[in-house]
Amino acid sequence: MHEQPVREAYSSKSERYIALFDGDWRSDDETALVRDHLTGLDGPVLDLGCGPGHWSAYLHSLGADVTGVDLVPEFVGHARTRFPGPEFRLGSMTALDVPDHSVTGILSWYSTIHLPPPELDRALREFRRLLTPSGRLVIGFFDSDDEVAAFDHAVVTAYRWPVDEFAARLATAGFTTLERLRHRLPDRPDRRYAAIAARAH
Repeated sequence: MHEQPVREAYSSKSERYIALFDGDWRSDDETALVRDHLTGLDGPVLDLGCGPGHWSAYLHSLGADVTGVDLVPEFVGHARTRFPGPEFRLGSMTALDVPDHSVTGILSWYSTIHLPPPELDRALREFRRLLTPSGRLVIGFFDSDDEVAAFDHAVVTAYRWPVDEFAARLATAGFTTLERLRHRLPDRPDRRYAAIAARAH
């Protein structure tokens, strides 16, 4: 996957996408997963693929030293204006100028969904490079019952993953799964959502 098509696709829909998060956008289970694993850490947290900045702002409100990173200039500009607390940077989650093992937590909330399997593995290895030993990762993705499958996402092609397969990819990259979350939204019965909290080892 080349980053430019993804950046351009989100840029073209940025206003509509930002509006999606201008309200009650968190489920209780998602909030608990992120809060329980990415707050109270003794060091910096990265929100990679932070979008309009809503999760970064939430983590900052709980005392996390969080920096949001996103490819899309419109998202970063909005986040800086809307949420003055966290730092926000324009950049790629797979090519960060950040020292090895210097981050205690990473949130990747549906930011790897457009990566085909080989590129997902590369992103997970990069996340592991950034994290300290025992650092935490919370990662959200689209769930699948049986196989990894591409589908027509509203913005650009995305991938569904069986949770066991995604957890196996995490293990190969150097992570131990701590908690899993699977759910559906009443207004999207055709789509399944999942998240995993993991620890670097």
